[in-house]
Amino acid sequence: MCSPILVENNVVGVIGLVALSEQQKIQLNNNKENLIKFLNKMSDMLSTKISEMNICEKQNLLIKQIETIINSIDEGIIAIDLDKNILFKNKIIKDILKEEETNLFISKLLQDDIYKDILLGREIKNIQFGIENRNFLVSIKPIVYSNKLQGIIFSLKNMKDINKIIRDMTLINSDTTFDSIIGKSEKFLKAIEIAKKTSRADSTVLILGESGTGKELFARAIHNESKRKKRPFVAVNCAAIPESLLESELFGFEEGAFTGAKKGGKIGKFELAQGGTLFLDEIGDMPLHLQVKLLRVLQEKYIERIGSNRQIEVDIRIIAATHKNLDEMVLKGEFRQDLYYRLNVIPIKIPPLRERRDDIKVLMDYILNKCCLKLNKNIKGFTEDVYEIFLNYHWPGNVRELENIIEYLVNMENGEYITFDKVPEKLKSKKGEDITIFDLKYHEKNLIKEALKKFNSKDEAAKALGIGRATLFRKIKEYGLN
Repeated sequence: MCSPILVENNVVGVIGLVALSEQQKIQLNNNKENLIKFLNKMSDMLSTKISEMNICEKQNLLIKQIETIINSIDEGIIAIDLDKNILFKNKIIKDILKEEETNLFISKLLQDDIYKDILLGREIKNIQFGIENRNFLVSIKPIVYSNKLQGIIFSLKNMKDINKIIRDMTLINSDTTFDSIIGKSEKFLKAIEIAKKTSRADSTVLILGESGTGKELFARAIHNESKRKKRPFVAVNCAAIPESLLESELFGFEEGAFTGAKKGGKIGKFELAQGGTLFLDEIGDMPLHLQVKLLRVLQEKYIERIGSNRQIEVDIRIIAATHKNLDEMVLKGEFRQDLYYRLNVIPIKIPPLRERRDDIKVLMDYILNKCCLKLNKNIKGFTEDVYEIFLNYHWPGNVRELENIIEYLVNMENGEYITFDKVPEKLKSKKGEDITIFDLKYHEKNLIKEALKKFNSKDEAAKALGIGRATLFRKIKEYGLN
């Protein structure tokens, strides 16, 4: 007499009663109905037990999989209950925090304001927190089940690791030093001398010079020869970012700070540059209300994200740059005088290329070699009449324009030397001409106007003019060409 053991409609076994004698057989037959009920109940009990064992096995496997995943990610994870008892911490936490440090970390981090937000079910993203001379970027998330808060999860990254990632992602010109800046003219060497002295200090620097003179190159060289060289160098072009976005780009924002704010918020450039250098290019284009916030950062060494009242300490060096005359802007009320004094601690004036005639031939040969490597060409040099044209041209776009023109010529030339016939007409027409600043602005405006008419997009116009996209937009605004 037997009954199948079923688990999820599959027969996994049999339970039965066996008569070993004629008398037992008679007893089984006489009590058949009750015994079958008994076997069916025993079968059900065994089925339930096997199902529980299977479920338990699956749960254990799932837990193991989750633990493996959590231990594999590159950030520390801590889970606690509402009594602040630690339920789980992954391998990274065990590596970076001792037992007593973990408890101290939790108690210090869950300050009144933060804990109140968590109890309301709010998630907190990317706040900086320090313990025992170490800085972490921390996110806190409530564990909610059946609409009820059950616990809290912390995820944290070591700021050292974040800074390394930022540095790795901003490796463009990361090897720039003063030795790699080409130039031998007296004015240029004077600028380099001041910049070298500046790199040994930690004071704020203001680099002055026309577009294309190499202001960012100087800023990177200062950073790479300073005590902050192993920390991030973060560059922001204040003219290239729309005014409405510049504040959030610099200071970051909390989730829900404004309509369309990214879920989880965003870290700003000040935080990304922590411990390193923040290069604010075209500072003259920064709107007045942001100038006030920047002044506060320089004075008080902390920032607040948009939509937050939490203060985040920042340890960064500011290097600013502009092509504009900030003295005039201060007199016109377009730039704050107090901020100007804060930025202008160490001014460095980079001369335009037309004032560095001795450097033009050296730069031409250097850029030619660089372009030949890039474009897989074997051009030996320039003919003398090409050198003469380049020496007499006024170079409104400075070194950047020189680079663009030489790259164009390397693309066009198939011989051993770059010859006169390949040189763009705009350079030939300016040969030997003495151009004043007034004439330069007049010609510049007309050139931009013609380029905007001729080309379908501003990107194409900028490329044809040999200037950057941000510079073109600035010039359009300056000359009222919208």
